[in-house]
This record gives sequence, structure tokens and C-alpha cells, in this order.
Amino acid sequence: MLMKSSTQSLTEQLSARISERIRNRLLAPGARLPSVRQCAQQNGVSPSTVVAAYDQLLAQGLVEARKNRGFFVRESGRAAHAADEEDVPPVDPGLESAAANWSTAHWFAARAAGRRGVSPVNATALIRGMFHKVSDKPQPGMGVFPPDWLESTFMPAAVRKVTSSRSLQDFSLQYGEPLGDAGLRRLLAKKLATLNVHTAPEHIITTVGATHALDIVSRTLLRPGDPVMVEEPGWAVEFARLAALGMHILPVPRRADGPDLEVMARYCEVHKPKLYVSVSVFHNPTGYCLTPGSAHRILQLANQHNFHVVEDDTYSHIAPEHATRLTALDGLSRTIYVSGFAKILAPNWRIGYLAAPPTLVEQLLDTKLLATLTTPALLEKALALCIEQGQLRRHAERIRTRLDAARARSVKLALSAGCTFAAEPVGLFGWVETGVDTDALSQRMLDEGYLLAPGALFHAERKPSTLMRINFATTQDATFWRIFERVRAEQGR
Repeated sequence: MLMKSSTQSLTEQLSARISERIRNRLLAPGARLPSVRQCAQQNGVSPSTVVAAYDQLLAQGLVEARKNRGFFVRESGRAAHAADEEDVPPVDPGLESAAANWSTAHWFAARAAGRRGVSPVNATALIRGMFHKVSDKPQPGMGVFPPDWLESTFMPAAVRKVTSSRSLQDFSLQYGEPLGDAGLRRLLAKKLATLNVHTAPEHIITTVGATHALDIVSRTLLRPGDPVMVEEPGWAVEFARLAALGMHILPVPRRADGPDLEVMARYCEVHKPKLYVSVSVFHNPTGYCLTPGSAHRILQLANQHNFHVVEDDTYSHIAPEHATRLTALDGLSRTIYVSGFAKILAPNWRIGYLAAPPTLVEQLLDTKLLATLTTPALLEKALALCIEQGQLRRHAERIRTRLDAARARSVKLALSAGCTFAAEPVGLFGWVETGVDTDALSQRMLDEGYLLAPGALFHAERKPSTLMRINFATTQDATFWRIFERVRAEQGR
């Protein structure tokens, strides 16, 4: 709260609060600040105090005033002027027709975003927010399980056992195996077989998390300017990562049964994409799972138009084994499987992996070696021990049981708060319709100590959205939903 008795003036306090959020990326570049009247009401100060605070932010170069529109967080020079410097290509009639069921405004915005790229600073806003502790309250916008859910005794025990062995010097004082620890890769091959993804250990490469695996694939198979199809809504970091590599992003609307196949087909005819990136099981943020019919059609398009498919199975540990996976149907012919252990084990262990067609393994391995040489053998051996002794499996079962109970409570509270779900509540995340602009809502909730994940973060071009993604594990608290209701009501006045 702003304090009149503070050694700082109310103007300085308000300016400092907003500037801190901008620097910590809790207010992302391009985000709109509340109007002077709204800000004054929210903070219990006069409009003149807000005007003075905004003037200070303008002087610091943190915000910009746009005529008849208000105040916005300043973007980087390139991002701010990209739309003016580049022309959007003409509309293809087929693509326009294929997008008939998609918002017209959304379609044109997505085309423009694919042309000029997505600002990485927008995409990393939520990640930076995760690292910046907003408060001690459970955070609804977080992308991982709460730390107390992941606490275990078996992980530290496995590390101690590995480091106390005589062979410690053999693997800690020299580079590890290029492909990754052989024992872990053998266990991963067995794990994949339970998902009907059959591969050999020598076709598996360990990585520094699943994101690193995705990056290896992109750097190996793509060149700047190559068209890449990515699901939308989707993971903002993937949009930005590909844009930073100079790729032409082609957003494909994600539906309950899978991607919009008509849009995909037209992309294939017009742009000839080189890659399609998919989260087929427990899609982030919607929770959708791919159906067999959609999966077969995707693979037909891949074969017909000669592109590869990357299947990001990050949520495999909480998903049913029988769920439809593209790699299982394709047999790792045109598909590449990516997964990791950050969600279920420990985000900071950074162990991921990919399984690839035999013809691509050496190329992918070269890319890994150029980026990181090898991956840490100590943690890989400790993870292998956890898998081999069944501890990881039992841990995942406990997490799934706990998540099911948490989801039921969270859904009930969300519905009682007047929200609806834009997709069936499954998995870790809920895709929630709030009825108000969640960018603005997220800024008000920060004042209450809560970090939200507004819907704008999950689109190729940040734009107002009434949706937000919630983490079922961190939204079981009725207090959060009471505050949410109050703040939303205040915003709607």
C-alpha cells in the first residue's frame, strides 16, 4: 500500500512500484497501464499524483504515451518499430477461407506476427515473474507443481549414492558420453515402449531439459526464414524461441481434437513448412488431447508435404499411457519425441531427452555437442537410479492422485467465482474464461500478491484476452478466488 507517512512522496512510491514491475518483466513490453482515473481509484490517490508518476516513468524511458490510447510499457526499438518497417504479405484467398471459423482480426494479427517475429521479452515475462517472488501465496500463474509437492527423500539419496561410488572420478573428472548416460538411455527406451513408442537407446539423446531438446531440433532441421507451424494458443517461449532463430511462424488454431487441419493443409500448400511443433497430450494451456483421427491426418500431411513433426510430451508423467501420441503412430519416421522431468521431479535438475529417427541422430548429436558438449552425468545417473528402483513411478502416482483432488477443488471454486472453462479441465492447467481483460486483471492481482498467466501470453502476438491459464495445484485456496472476484468486479465498473 502507498503510505502518506513514507519518506517518499506518493508520486515517487507509485512510480517506483510500476518501474520495479517493468524491470522484473511483471509488466511486459507493450502492456497497457491503467488509465489515470483507474490507477487513482486502485491506489487511493488523486489523478494528479498518477499523472506525475506517469511523467516520471516517461522521463525514465520505461513507458510511452500513445495519443488517444493511454500509456504503454516501452518495447525494444526493433520490436516497437517492426510493424512499420516490414510489410505484411498479401492474403492468400485459400488461407482466408480456411480461417473462416477463426476470428478475422486474430487471423490477420497472427499473419503479421509470423512475418515480423515475436518479441522474446514478451514471452519470457511470465518466466521472469516465476523467478521474482511476488509473495508467499500460492501463485495461480505458475507452470510447475508447488515445491512441497515435489519434496522427496529418494532424490537426495540417489545423488549421495552416485557420488559416493568409486566410479565418481570416472564420470565427474571427464566429459560424459555424447548421447548421454547409457544406463539412463536404456531405461528411457523401456519407458517409451510403455507408450508404444519403440526405439533403441542409441537413438535417444539426453539434453539440458526439454526446452534444450526443442532447440536442438530447431537448430538442426531449420534455417532462418523457414516456415514452422506452431499451435495457438500455445507456449509463448516456443513462439519467441523460433522467432529469435529467424523462423517464419505459422500459428495453427488448436481445437479440442487437435490442430485446425484445414489451416494446416493450406499452410502446406502455400508456405511449404519444414516443421510442426505439437503438444499432443495435455496441451498447454488448454489441456486438450489429440484424437487418433487428427493424428493420422497430421502424419498424412507430413508425408505428403515432406515436413517433420516434433511432439513435446512434457506432461507424460501425469498423462494416461493410452493417450494418442504421434510418435507411436508414426514409429519415429517423420516424428521426433521430446520430454523431460522438470514438471514431475525437480525444475532445476534440467534433464530432458529426445528420441529421433535413426537418420537424424548424428545430426542432432552434432548440434548438442556444439552447444553444450555433453550433459551432466552425475544427475543423469542419479535419475536412472530413481527410475530403476521404481521411486519415480511411485512419486508420479502420488502426484497424479493429489492433482486429481486439487483439480476438483479448483474447478468448483472457479465456477463459484463466476468463471467458466473454455476447455474441459484436465491435467495441470485450466483454460479459464473470466469475462474481463486478463492483462489488466493481472496487474491488479499483483497488488494483492498473485501472479496470473493472462491469455495474451499464449498467442503469437500479444493482444487483449479474457482468458487466463490457472495451475490447478495452486488455485485450491478460496481466499484467492474471493480476492479475484472482488478485483474483477472493481475492474468492470
